[in-house]
Amino acid sequence: MERAVHAGSVFQTIPTQSVVSVAKPPWSSKNHNGKLERLILQIGAGKGKFSEVGGIPRSIGCIGNNRFILRREPMSLERMKELILEFRKLGGKELWLTNYDNVETLLALAVFASELEFPEVYAVVLIDDLDKVTPVEGVNFIAELSYPEHTLDELSAYPWLHGALVVVPPEELRAGSFLGNFNGEVYLDVLFPGSARGLNFNVIELRRIYNPSTERYHDCLAGTVAVTAEGYVLPCPLLRNYVVGDLTRMTLKEAVRKKRLRAFWKMTKDKIEACSTCPFKYICHDCRALEYQATGEIDGMEYCPMLL
Repeated sequence: MERAVHAGSVFQTIPTQSVVSVAKPPWSSKNHNGKLERLILQIGAGKGKFSEVGGIPRSIGCIGNNRFILRREPMSLERMKELILEFRKLGGKELWLTNYDNVETLLALAVFASELEFPEVYAVVLIDDLDKVTPVEGVNFIAELSYPEHTLDELSAYPWLHGALVVVPPEELRAGSFLGNFNGEVYLDVLFPGSARGLNFNVIELRRIYNPSTERYHDCLAGTVAVTAEGYVLPCPLLRNYVVGDLTRMTLKEAVRKKRLRAFWKMTKDKIEACSTCPFKYICHDCRALEYQATGEIDGMEYCPMLL
C-alpha cells in the first residue's frame, strides 16, 4: 500500500518511518477515477472488541474486526470464493479480508485469493490469533491490536507480517511509544469520543489529506464496495443501514452499477451542505460512518471544529 501519512504539527512527535496512515484508510490519499477499486469482505459476525450494538468509534474500523448482528444466514465458503472470483473478473485489484469468526475460513479465502493473482490482498488478523496463521504467498497479513493493552514489540515473533492496525486513544499519539521496533506498515486507528464534547485533539490536522480527486470523488468511499457475511452490499462496512445491493438476488456486477452506490463514491464535500463553503473541504478526510454513528444522519457534522 502506498504511503499516505501526512502528520500535521500536533502529530510531529509521531515517528513516521513505518506509519502509513493516521485515522483514515490507507487509500484515502489515492487518486480515484470512478472505477471499482477494492472489495472489503466481512467473513463472519466477527469477534472484535467493538460491536454494532455498543458502537464502533474507530477511525479505520472499516478494515478491522468488529462484532455485528447477522440478519440472516451467512454466505457459504464456496459462495464467498465465487464473489472473490467475480470481483477479480470485474478488474478488482485490492481485496480486504476481515471480520472473521474463525481463522480457518480466513486462511481458506486468503489462499484462494492468492491463486487469482490479485495485485493486493490483505487479511486482518487479531493479535491473539497470530499463532494460528500460516503465511500465504501473495497475501499481506495485518495484525490488529489495541494500545496500551498490546504493543508492536509483541509482533517481533511474526516477521512475515506486512503491517499492523493499531487501535489507539488520541491522547497516546504524541508519545508514539506504541510503535516499538516493528518494521512493517502501521495504520493508526484513532478512537473518537461519542460526541464532539469529548474531543481532545485537533480534528483538522488529524483529517488532513492530499488527494487530487477530492473535487470529484469521496476520498475513501470512492471505488470501494463492502460485502457483509450475509451478502449485503454496502458503501462502507460500518454503514450497515445503507444497503445498496443483495448478492442473493443479484451479481456483484449488478450491485456495483447501482446508482445508490455510485452516489456514495461521488459524495464530495460540495454535496454536504455544512462543508460546501469550507476552505478546507478538499483536504479534509471525511468519515461518514463516524458522523452517522454520532448523529444518526449520513450528512452529520458532529466532529467538525469549524462548526463548534
